[in-house]
Amino acid sequence: MKKVIFIAALLFLQTISLLAQKNKENPNDTRPNIIFILADDLGYGDIAINGQKLIKTPNIDKLASQGVCFTQFYAGTSVCAPSRSSLLTGQHTGHTYIRGNKGVDPEGQEPIADSVLTVAEILQKAGYQTAAFGKWGLGSVGSEGDPNKQGFDQFFGYNCQTLAHRYYPNHLWENGQKIVLEANKNLIENKEYAPDIIQKKALEFVDNRAKDKPFFLFLPYILPHAELLVPNDSILAYYKKQFNEKPYKGNDYGVEATKGGYTSQEYPHATFAAMVSRLDLYVGQILEKLKQEGLDKNTLVIFTSDNGPHIEGGADPVFFNSGGGFRGVKRDLYEGGIREPFIARWTNVIKPNSQSNHIGAFWDILPTFAELAGVKAPQNIDGLSFVPTLKGNKTQAKHAYLYWEFHENGGKQAIRQGNWKAVKLNAAVNPKNEVELYDLAKDPAESKNIAKQFPEKAKELEVLMNSSHVESSLFPFVNQNK
Repeated sequence: MKKVIFIAALLFLQTISLLAQKNKENPNDTRPNIIFILADDLGYGDIAINGQKLIKTPNIDKLASQGVCFTQFYAGTSVCAPSRSSLLTGQHTGHTYIRGNKGVDPEGQEPIADSVLTVAEILQKAGYQTAAFGKWGLGSVGSEGDPNKQGFDQFFGYNCQTLAHRYYPNHLWENGQKIVLEANKNLIENKEYAPDIIQKKALEFVDNRAKDKPFFLFLPYILPHAELLVPNDSILAYYKKQFNEKPYKGNDYGVEATKGGYTSQEYPHATFAAMVSRLDLYVGQILEKLKQEGLDKNTLVIFTSDNGPHIEGGADPVFFNSGGGFRGVKRDLYEGGIREPFIARWTNVIKPNSQSNHIGAFWDILPTFAELAGVKAPQNIDGLSFVPTLKGNKTQAKHAYLYWEFHENGGKQAIRQGNWKAVKLNAAVNPKNEVELYDLAKDPAESKNIAKQFPEKAKELEVLMNSSHVESSLFPFVNQNK
């Protein structure tokens, strides 16, 4: 009898030990894990919490109910690469290294320099395990801009944002290794949906992470960027019943795919809605994985988008009110092009179901994550940590102003100071062009230019614009189109 009791007690202790190993991370490191989810071309109004009526986003809604929704948070600028450069470097687009979508041969974009310190490098040096799954676009494989050389221990996905125009590509990259997707047969057939493959890898990372250190997981998904294409599953079947459709004609898989562009789509509205819902599904899978692994209590999860909604490939942001009532789309520096959904959840730290009017931007991410990691941010940045806001403190530092620039369509500049917003169009072609002025408190839709009513304020903001831009030989701005 004593022997039976002894064996039972021994089995019990072994079980407790195994559970402790599974559910308890390194007890000496209480810093939070960080997951940063970056949607691609998702508008402020494309999710239910910001007024979307036609697309269901239950997992993003749940994330918001468990955390804080920022109503005035901005991207780095209104297109992919420079917005991401701002995110990773803590510098606005008048200072950050990459300021445009500049491709290089044979595949990839202009590489971010060795001299640039990224948030991933800071966290890596602070002892975090780092990984990125999705779209990179800041330097081709093997260049100084390779994600593995910019602070990420692991990378899987699209290195090149041009290849990411296709949801059934012929290859992806795992660190420096080219992963050929044989079933897609060089853009001839569409059988392996790349976002699903990338999501599987991201979930595996959480399963296989180092158990003795915190992690930084960067998830730059490509949904719902054009092209409009999603697996023909139950999600798409649901939305096919919801809308009247006008088919879009594009460059289909096969010979036409090599010309670039996007595939044709018979159901553009249903497909876009299904893409947003699939993004929402991915968010739910990440949250469920954290719960299964016992990581949901000490993981900061942030969800946002890289710029405003696109109009390419048959997309219809007017139909979906993707801008959420704000003026402009992708490539605009009006609010619709740069103001983004921004949700943060950190259980037992962030007040659930709360809202913040704090004005922030992508260049605030680096100092915020550095503070959470217990290290100092570099001096030559434009960002401010918003950790006090996340923790509900009233001592949050505020920006004197926010600045953006955009290097296409004649060049654009924008600045926000309090509720004042100034925008200059054709700024590279004609630096002396008059600025537009808006009062966002009274006119968030930027419908009434009041520069003539407040000429001194317009001039003050123009002077700030000029002082915020430092010319780059790599990405020239002033008089670039003359």
